[in-house]
Amino acid sequence: MPASYKTPGVYLVEKDAFPGSVVEVATAIPAFIGYTEKAEYNGKDLTNKPFRITSFAEYLNIFGGAPSIRFTYGKAADAAPAENAEGEGESEAKSEEGKAVLTAKKMYRLYDSMRIFFQNGGAACYICSVGGYSKEIDKDTLLNGITPFVKEQEPTIMLVPDAVSLDNASDCASIQNALLAHCDKMQNRFTILDVFDGYKEPLECINTFREGVTSFLKYGAAYYPWIHTNIVSPNEVSFANIDPADDAYATLALDLAQSVVPGLKTLDDDTSNLTKREAELVSFFKKLSEFDAAKDDPTDLHNTLKVVCPKYATMMNNMSEMLNLMAPSAAMAGIYARVDNSEGVWKAPANVGVNGVVSPAVNLTNDEQEDLNVPLNGKAVNAIRYFVGDGIKVWGARTLDGNSLDWRYVNVRRTMIMLEESIKQASKAYVFDANTATTWLTMKSMIANFLNGIWKRGGLAGTSPDDAYEVHVGLGDTMTPEDILEGILRVTVKVALIRPAEFIELTFQQQQQKS
Repeated sequence: MPASYKTPGVYLVEKDAFPGSVVEVATAIPAFIGYTEKAEYNGKDLTNKPFRITSFAEYLNIFGGAPSIRFTYGKAADAAPAENAEGEGESEAKSEEGKAVLTAKKMYRLYDSMRIFFQNGGAACYICSVGGYSKEIDKDTLLNGITPFVKEQEPTIMLVPDAVSLDNASDCASIQNALLAHCDKMQNRFTILDVFDGYKEPLECINTFREGVTSFLKYGAAYYPWIHTNIVSPNEVSFANIDPADDAYATLALDLAQSVVPGLKTLDDDTSNLTKREAELVSFFKKLSEFDAAKDDPTDLHNTLKVVCPKYATMMNNMSEMLNLMAPSAAMAGIYARVDNSEGVWKAPANVGVNGVVSPAVNLTNDEQEDLNVPLNGKAVNAIRYFVGDGIKVWGARTLDGNSLDWRYVNVRRTMIMLEESIKQASKAYVFDANTATTWLTMKSMIANFLNGIWKRGGLAGTSPDDAYEVHVGLGDTMTPEDILEGILRVTVKVALIRPAEFIELTFQQQQQKS
């Protein structure tokens, strides 16, 4: 209201009738860090710069498509052992005669991770590209991709899908510990971790994983095993995905030719003793041996090879299966978003199906899951399991801090993050306001109204608001006279969070017949 009126007339004065309100922050905005084909928007380089997208089409436009050459093809004696194939130890397929080996090279996982993320319900997310496909997958480069998110407030989930493509479990653990430390520093986000070599039987790889992650465990969850997906379709792979170095195409052509023309020594053999059909096939395989990946289109040659050579068709299926073996973190990020949007962040992201998955890489039993879910050290690893008649389910909802009664469950940790961040952002409006009873009452009403809304939606436990939450603020309650002199306003909020019914016990007994 003006201090004084000097011109005669009617003046209007509006007063706010309602206190400020708390706006619930988003809970499932993942941040993906990894390698992309490009990173450019409106002519600006986005390398190591987080960028928000809302669809896979937007990702393609800004960050490009899939990596191309991912395999080597050579003699078994010259090929690297399976377990050394850059985190894709099982991604090796021998030819039928055992003469040559198809081995996965650098596995850039971000592109396919984005596909399964959106397929499982993901929406808005952040991407931080640390380099192109010409770069080696490097621990320090991935670590540098975490740093820019210190200045981003919106992301609530952190993921580095390429971490499992590093050379060893130790480097992968360095990335995972950095993610956990980052979440602890920011206090408004959570990280989903993958088990290095998580397609192997649980004992060895799980123990290695648990030894690697060491601190800030309440801010992370891990899932096992890896999953066989159908994200990469068979028509996305061809011999053009094989690195042409070291005469790989010539080796491949000869191996394939020998599978359909028995007794053939080289592609330059005299074909006069062959049938017309066999001679035509030898001539055709010569075209493959002379293929130039930089100039020629592989489509026609690939389609013909699938028809005339069963071994080639099998090889392409094997290649597709290798690319479809994925770590589950990106799919889980999509599931987090799906559950949050449909039921709320307080619902445990478990007992839900995983889209785009054919089967888990390891079929777990109840006995095998016991140590995963309730280990002595508390570092629980959530299982992804197949149930007959029920499909593939996420069968666990524990954080890595399984021995903590406060932060044992994923939904409890993430619900508290949402409440803390929402109230924190709303309280910024009262910074520098008078530290008096008026401000205290306003803030108490604002927070209580917000928590009452969460309780009504089923986000807090209790039959009444008094059972679900408490808000305390005031001199003699949360503050001393010295606090007020120092400009400190203290608010204490207590909430009854919802914990999942992880173990349901049904008791049955017989009773005597009564009639």
